[in-house]
Amino acid sequence: MQFSAEMIAAGLGGDIVGNKDVTVSTFAKIEEGHAGALSFMANPKYENYVYTTDSSIVIVNRSWEPKEPVKATLIKVDDAYGSFAKLLELYASYKPRKKGVHPTAVVAESAKVGEGCYIGAYVVIDEGAEVGEGVSLYPHVYIGDGAKVGAGSTLYSGVKVYEGCKIGQRCVLHSGAVVGSDGFGFAPNAKGEYDKIPQIGIVTIEDDVEIGANTTIDRATMGSTVISKGTKIDNLVQIGHNVVVGSHTVMAGQSAIAGSAKVGSRCMIGGQAGIVGHITVGDGTVVGSRSGVTSSLEAGSQAMGFYAIDASKFRRVNAVYRNLPELQRSVRELKKEIEELKK
Repeated sequence: MQFSAEMIAAGLGGDIVGNKDVTVSTFAKIEEGHAGALSFMANPKYENYVYTTDSSIVIVNRSWEPKEPVKATLIKVDDAYGSFAKLLELYASYKPRKKGVHPTAVVAESAKVGEGCYIGAYVVIDEGAEVGEGVSLYPHVYIGDGAKVGAGSTLYSGVKVYEGCKIGQRCVLHSGAVVGSDGFGFAPNAKGEYDKIPQIGIVTIEDDVEIGANTTIDRATMGSTVISKGTKIDNLVQIGHNVVVGSHTVMAGQSAIAGSAKVGSRCMIGGQAGIVGHITVGDGTVVGSRSGVTSSLEAGSQAMGFYAIDASKFRRVNAVYRNLPELQRSVRELKKEIEELKK
């Protein structure tokens, strides 16, 4: 499909600078632009590409003014990044959706599958499982006994949902994600060995959650591990048993939350950050990348470092750390002067 600059500007509430009749049919990064492509520039670091790109249309912030001639047609909007994301979402919605049940799929007689679903090759839906309307299950997905997948959700190839676990509506689980594997529960015995503690709980994932590839969410020892509405979790993330993650929280890749920790709503957890078990991270908290959170954080906190400390204090400490060689030299000189004065 082709869209003119005039059509795009009307949909975004933007202003056109250039040819309103130029058309685009695809997207491209601004540094890799080509004729017929739509790009955007929100970060000033990419400004130079606006002047050289071959993209036909570039979306920019309304406040931005070019310093050189621009050959592309510009569409000025209040939020270039958000507007471009909106267009990408619209473009994706036009892609044809797979339908039907592949002949190699295995669906138990007691399972319930809603209308309009796509059940790919070698999918297994076990006894008593429920799959809502319009769900897409790509090849090799496993839905365990009594598990539920809400309407409109998409589970990509290789996703495993263990028995009893619940997936909400309009969720997206990427390839290799595992929901409901056993929590890490072991008790030391008199022999110095470990006895396994049965994990009899479930995982509950609420509506509009996205789970990245190869992320693991452990089932509760008792009760439920909970991922609340609207939360977005990156690839290779570990969520321990009985963890509760609040709504609209985001977690970057390789981060982890240990058992029974509670993370509030609208938190941001950076890549490779770790949160120990049995603590509470308040609403709106920001945890920096590679931070180690070992004690509870109040709502609105910003924490960095290992062990994680107040963000402003960490910046001051880090500034001193970078200057340690100079500080060491100064201390040695002062020590030498003191010794001379003593003499």
